[in-house]
Amino acid sequence: MRSSLPGRLALLTVGALLASGCGGGAAGARDPLPRRTPSGLESVFPGPATPTPAATPTIAEQPIPAGFPSAATTGVRPGTKLTKVGEVTVEKPGAVVENLEVHGKLNIKADDVTVRNVRVIGEGDWSVIQVKGASGAVIEDSEISGDGVVKAQWGVLNQGGDITVRRVNIHTVPNSVGTDHGLIEDSYMHDFKEWPGDHVTGPQANGSPQKGLSLTIRHNTILNQLSQTSAISLYQDFSRAHDVLVERNLLGGGGYAIYGGEGKFGTPTGIRIVNNVFTRRLFPKGGFWGPVTYFTTEGKGNRFEGNTWEDTGEPVVL
Repeated sequence: MRSSLPGRLALLTVGALLASGCGGGAAGARDPLPRRTPSGLESVFPGPATPTPAATPTIAEQPIPAGFPSAATTGVRPGTKLTKVGEVTVEKPGAVVENLEVHGKLNIKADDVTVRNVRVIGEGDWSVIQVKGASGAVIEDSEISGDGVVKAQWGVLNQGGDITVRRVNIHTVPNSVGTDHGLIEDSYMHDFKEWPGDHVTGPQANGSPQKGLSLTIRHNTILNQLSQTSAISLYQDFSRAHDVLVERNLLGGGGYAIYGGEGKFGTPTGIRIVNNVFTRRLFPKGGFWGPVTYFTTEGKGNRFEGNTWEDTGEPVVL
């Protein structure tokens, strides 16, 4: 462990914590992506963007409907004692990182790493990353955020293989989870933070999952109180979208609550948006402009079924 500087915490490796011989350093993030405007069109803003008005009150002030994830069911388990540390890098396969409050980045560079009962207050391009070449991370019962003063772009950024994000409370970041594959379930994403030029999203996929993998976003509460972009975004920035299941979530906010996978690389297939509840608590149309955009029923296996409005129980119609 390096000595602490005034006002800053030391940089740790998991080796220092677990005597496992881990090293320092962090991988680079993906190139910046175009911002999605409330109109649903893609564009690049070369200069600072005007901050987007938020709906009121904030999410933290609103009760979450019974049966959906909330602050009470996600995050660090009550009674857990956390040790405050600086940046952490994991290089030992199978390592378990737990009971920490990390100020800075948590970098996963090995396979099958478990992160549990950890609070990460990130900065820079991400709070938590699984880098390219690593796979099998499980992040559960944790809280991931920025501090609202220093920008933390992503809550969880996955550049590697399979990943699971479970019972995680993510807030005060522009983008909650970036991954093209894996499982995101039972988590609470809310009170997003916009910085100039951001496009604000909950879970975001930028193209195809790795061969043999798929993306499941199941039983989460995802509420974007800002009037731009989304609660869930399925994009085709790098390749064609396919094999995504979005089910049993509580969704609302952004320009549209869901971007459904259409794009320049071809017709998306296997996009199933089923049995979700869309809320009008933030905006009368679910999102500022509506509930769903860029979704097509033309692709093989694409389904939009069983989705209802929270307040009336009536079907959400495309």
